[in-house]
Amino acid sequence: MKNTLQYDFLILGASGMQGRIVARDLLENGFSTFLADIQKGGSEGNLTRFPKTAFATVDLRTIENIIEVIKKAGAPIVINCAEGDWNLNVYKACLATKKHVLDLGSDIPMTKEQMALGPFFKEDDLIGITGCGSTPGVNNIMLNYAIKELDTIHDIEAGFVWDSNIKKFVVPFSIESILDELTHPAPALENGEWVTKEPLKNVKVRDFRGIGKQKYFPVEHPETFTFYINYEKEGLKNMTFYAGFPDHSLDKLMSFIELGIGDKETVIVDGKEIRPIDALTQSLRRLKTPEDYKEYENLWVEVRGEKDSKPKAILMECIVPTLTGWEDAGCNIDTGMTASIIAQMIKDGRINTRGSYTPAMVIPEEEFFKELRTREMIVHKDGIIIN
Repeated sequence: MKNTLQYDFLILGASGMQGRIVARDLLENGFSTFLADIQKGGSEGNLTRFPKTAFATVDLRTIENIIEVIKKAGAPIVINCAEGDWNLNVYKACLATKKHVLDLGSDIPMTKEQMALGPFFKEDDLIGITGCGSTPGVNNIMLNYAIKELDTIHDIEAGFVWDSNIKKFVVPFSIESILDELTHPAPALENGEWVTKEPLKNVKVRDFRGIGKQKYFPVEHPETFTFYINYEKEGLKNMTFYAGFPDHSLDKLMSFIELGIGDKETVIVDGKEIRPIDALTQSLRRLKTPEDYKEYENLWVEVRGEKDSKPKAILMECIVPTLTGWEDAGCNIDTGMTASIIAQMIKDGRINTRGSYTPAMVIPEEEFFKELRTREMIVHKDGIIIN
């Protein structure tokens, strides 16, 4: 499609679950979006419903392809909702084309590489923010809000748990990211030393607001790196990030792993190389959400330290419902809508810092919490609603 409109945002991975949410939230707020993905299936709804859209195919494996679609869109801000494997490529393409960029999060090694590009973004009067979803994202911002009430920080525990009213499998979020979390050893900080924990060998159970009793376990997540670099000097000694899935979802995910259909190693099918995980991802995009299906999620951060030489603990929680009219998104609104909010804050100048950052470093917490409330996401501090 010929670009005859000055688009506000370019969304990469626009046909996926989060990309569709980001696009719809921006479009319903009056912005124009240029959509791009490796395939069009999934974007038809937004393209049909909203006139301020266009679409192009893009392969994020090569920086040249990303640069081409960025130039075609002409948008000043790139929102990357694709799988995290290509986040560094997108950052480099945005530097080459002088565009602001945000994504939903990378693994720890890539997060370090993205942060190292900070001087280049600052030099070109640009900002890059990695981890602009639910977690990383909302949790980082809640933690930064909480630590302002402490003089020192000793322990941080954070994570997410969710459940649904109908016990049938619906893809919670990126299937590739989920399977990585279940199979990779989880880094954690214990008494100031880094250790690793096997996720499913360290399962705990507790009651969570809005969810009830839920299993949860340590997983590999970029927060263990970003929390550490942000708060090490505050006395941080212990830190673990946790994920929690209801049994009906976890059982299905474990089946994918055991059968090998979530593998990333390529196989030959009809003379072509494919990754089983890519085939699984495309197949699951066709999975229909059951009628009257609703999800609920609790994003949580618990921080312990001292205030005026006395022990103090703070529990932050964001309770996320399924919104009317957004039933097919479930509680994934807390990822896609968060990216939309942050992108809008860059566009209207509420975020004007330049460089490469994580959300906690640059996002005004109370303003962000207000935006969450307009989307029915409720933030609690020690059980009291603050937004």
